[in-house]
Amino acid sequence: IGGELELSADYLAHLSSAVQLGFISGTLAFAVSGLADRFSPSKIFFCAAVLAAACNMAILLPGIGEAGLLTFRLMTGFFLAGIYPIGMKIAADHYSSGLGKSLGLLVGALVLGTSFPHFLRAFTYLFQWQSLIYITSLLSVAGGLAMISLVPDGPYRQASKFRLSAFRENFSDINFRRAAFGYFGHMWELYAFWVFLPLILGDYLVTHQANGLNISMMTFLIIASGSIACVVAGLIASKKGTRQTAMAALSISGTCCILSPFFLQTDSIILLTGFLFIWGMSVIADSPLFSTMVAQHAKPTSRGSSLTIVNCIGFSITIASIQLINTLKDRIDHRYMYLVLAVGPIFGLRALWAKRKKEEKE
Repeated sequence: IGGELELSADYLAHLSSAVQLGFISGTLAFAVSGLADRFSPSKIFFCAAVLAAACNMAILLPGIGEAGLLTFRLMTGFFLAGIYPIGMKIAADHYSSGLGKSLGLLVGALVLGTSFPHFLRAFTYLFQWQSLIYITSLLSVAGGLAMISLVPDGPYRQASKFRLSAFRENFSDINFRRAAFGYFGHMWELYAFWVFLPLILGDYLVTHQANGLNISMMTFLIIASGSIACVVAGLIASKKGTRQTAMAALSISGTCCILSPFFLQTDSIILLTGFLFIWGMSVIADSPLFSTMVAQHAKPTSRGSSLTIVNCIGFSITIASIQLINTLKDRIDHRYMYLVLAVGPIFGLRALWAKRKKEEKE
């Protein structure tokens, strides 16, 4: 897309932020309307999947231009708000226990879907980029059809009318609040890493003339490895505890942020990719665990809206970190700009550690 429309690197970063902004707008709309708690989540998921696919296909319209491209990416993000948080609510409605394991599978599937376009892009020499849009749009519709056909409303679902005070009431719960803070710290790091991972690999390709490095395929493998990490983290959490497992993953990814300058200047492609695989797995492994904690500490009658609002705030944070890195890349050495991502894990760990210390005192 960037090559055909002659888009700048800065504009491409804005495209990523447009999807995030659309998602935030969508989560707000879902929260205010209370759709997630008032109507069948599976039907909402289906409608959102079809509309997201339509907006995704719309970028193929002739003469769309930069403004039109931004608009349809924003709209795609808007309807994605009816897929990700709604999917978490559906999982929560089906499980009163073992939620961490089920959300591990759910987020693992999300991560695999996130990485899939990079996989397709690795083979663009075989087909035009427009084919990628067709494939991903069809998969979105297929996912919606599978959801509405195969997944009924969960036995633990409680429908309700939306109350503006519901989230505030949940947020007054110390356990809910600390889980949310942990999630916010996680989100500061996650999407910035995903968005700029191709840049990290591209910098190595340029400075080391690594002509055999397929950036798209390596990006796919690193991000996709996170899907395995989500499933494994869910299994570990069922035995070792959700909070403890989330803290371990957040500690590892935070350490990767701090150590990034040392590994990004290495001459060894094996050392660099090994480091990026560790980072790619740890940066997402805690995501289903934070969602589990938020869902478990939210009141059942407002769980959908609470999950949606927490996601909204989390994705708002991703825009800030993406734009910050985008600004820094023109001002400082690329090897050092990812240090700022450590702020998120440190913030999240502080919130979770405070809970642990309080429990130890009690």
